[in-house]
Amino acid sequence: MVNAKLTQIIYELIRGASLHLPPDVMNGLRRMAAIQDTPLAKELYGCIFDNLKKAAELNRPICQDTGALQFFLKAGTGFPYLNDTEDSIKDAVRQATKKIPLRPNVVESFEEKNTGDNIGSRAPWIEWEIVPDNQDLQITVYMAGGGCSLTGRAKVLMPLEGYEGIVRYVFDTITEWGVNACPPLIVGVGIGTCTPTAAALSKKALLRPIGLHNANPKARDMEERMKKGLDSIGIGPLGMSGKESLLALNIEYAAHHPATLAVGISAGCWATRRGKVLISKDLTVKSDK
Repeated sequence: MVNAKLTQIIYELIRGASLHLPPDVMNGLRRMAAIQDTPLAKELYGCIFDNLKKAAELNRPICQDTGALQFFLKAGTGFPYLNDTEDSIKDAVRQATKKIPLRPNVVESFEEKNTGDNIGSRAPWIEWEIVPDNQDLQITVYMAGGGCSLTGRAKVLMPLEGYEGIVRYVFDTITEWGVNACPPLIVGVGIGTCTPTAAALSKKALLRPIGLHNANPKARDMEERMKKGLDSIGIGPLGMSGKESLLALNIEYAAHHPATLAVGISAGCWATRRGKVLISKDLTVKSDK
């Protein structure tokens, strides 16, 4: 059942994500633009910021590819509108497609027919995490563009490949496919037992704000080393060469089976569009942090 107030909150979340980059992404782009020392790289960052300015002035989405919408929910067991949430998300997506507008990007598999409203089989994608003894609903929206999604991969490594195999797989993926994903990139790396868990964790890593690192010192060290290595390649803005290649590289992990180690990779383009809202049990917005 659709809840009109909940729908409106989610609609505004989608609208904000489509029109404005998060502050951490904006700050990251400004920092990277400032260190460029070639005319081409400077010009490309100039185009990026001109694009952002035009989007704000014209009240239009940042990119013509408004992505396939993905929602990540942390739902308190005491939130009273859980039964309405999925229907309200879908209603908000329909409204956003029409009003913002968002480009219809959902194509039914096998039929290969565009649904026209960004609603389809398991679309938008919704992932639930239940939070015991809590009465709030936290919703994170991510707009998964076609270019950055091209970089997504997951693999179970052979037993003796170890963490060196993870590094090799990440480097092979980004050097081979990263130019297609509209750099500079945010790269999420997931580590676990099998490809589904590693892939899911890589998306969670992608959603982490720039500048926040994994709490595990070894994981943080791996984040910093891989980012430094990939930056040294000089993929640069839009894959046209320049200083640095990544806005961030984040790792999330789960304990794994002793015989298997899986790695997943998700990438976000320079226009990594995500938003977050925290909704209380009376449907007031508490925070977007």
